Amino acid sequence: MSSELEHYKVIVRPVVSEKALSLIERNNTLTFIVDMKANKLKVREAVEKLFNVKVDKVNLMITPRGEKKAYVKLAPEYKASDIAVRLGIL
Repeated sequence: MSSELEHYKVIVRPVVSEKALSLIERNNTLTFIVDMKANKLKVREAVEKLFNVKVDKVNLMITPRGEKKAYVKLAPEYKASDIAVRLGIL
């Protein structure tokens, strides 16, 4: 149970913006604001466990607002739009 709680701490919230939505449709990529201490491995683990998907690639960046943003590309057999619907983005 505590490990699932940790996954929720890693992923702060999904990003809902025009760019994030176009990435879902074009690149099968989800965008999240993540914990500042999270690394690519932790983000990959959290997304795979929470949404029951396989992650292809994770890119991290620090936003001008001082938040850490993660671009999570899903493996081709999973649809980012399905996860977005579950999250209430789409």
